[in-house]
Amino acid sequence: MAEKTPESEHELEPGPTTLRNDTGGLDDAAAVFAEVRGRLFGIAYRMLGSSADAEDIVQDVWLRWQTYDRSVVLEPAAFLATATTRLSINMLQSARMRRETYIGPWLPEPINTRDDPELGAERGEALEFAMMLLLEKLTPTERAAYVLREAFDYPYDQIAQIVQLKEPATRQLVSRARKRLASERRTAVAATEQQRLLVAFMQAAQTGDVTALEELFAADVVSYTDGNGAKLAARIPVMGRSRVAKFIAAFSSHFWIGKTIEWVEFNGRPGVAVVEDGVVTTSLAVTIGDDGIEQLLWTMNPEKLGRVLPTAGL
Repeated sequence: MAEKTPESEHELEPGPTTLRNDTGGLDDAAAVFAEVRGRLFGIAYRMLGSSADAEDIVQDVWLRWQTYDRSVVLEPAAFLATATTRLSINMLQSARMRRETYIGPWLPEPINTRDDPELGAERGEALEFAMMLLLEKLTPTERAAYVLREAFDYPYDQIAQIVQLKEPATRQLVSRARKRLASERRTAVAATEQQRLLVAFMQAAQTGDVTALEELFAADVVSYTDGNGAKLAARIPVMGRSRVAKFIAAFSSHFWIGKTIEWVEFNGRPGVAVVEDGVVTTSLAVTIGDDGIEQLLWTMNPEKLGRVLPTAGL
């Protein structure tokens, strides 16, 4: 099915079923927006994998909400979610084109979820790193429909209106996305086990113990570093148990010197922030399978490290 996306200002407005009510003046508009802002950010972040882009979307929606004729909006939350999703679809399409010039692997931006464990959602679905990486394989409209259904439990008729498809087609879209993700999704591992393996990895990584590292890794482990040209960031993935272990050990003698380790929660899972002189320089998340660590996800791009520590952190 060809993907239909909004291309005009008019198409970013909800349809006539959301019309006919007065939400009052600008103060009322701000209060209504504040109530759903967390959800809007949660939708946009799951769509884009970037908190900066998600914030841009939310700000754009707020500006539209201020100037829109709110007296004709029956369901403000539906209106705002629709605008957020459609703008996110458009931005995701352009973002994927921009990534063609990105230096090295691109990873979703890590967000510390200690303050808001589910980022405005009824469920934590489509938030963990492993799932967000899989979501990259969906089309923008498939991703939108899946996120709205699985993370926010939107009814199919409302999703259909948001993505501008008939309800049967929307159900098929979500079903197709589920099947595609299920075919590659590994069995979830308890957070306690992930924490145990991450602690063991950090001990072995800082001492350069190749044997200990190999024992923690799955045979097909991959280390990805998202740096976009940042100093010391590997520009190609490193694959395989032996190669990744030797790669980690090779920089153990200098990488950790002068740095402190913060144990944090990224996207609902245990993670590590590497801090130097009060500044986060690297974040590390891992994905775990039945046979050990399957992916090491290093983020060194400074533009992606703003939400690594909670608001009460450094």
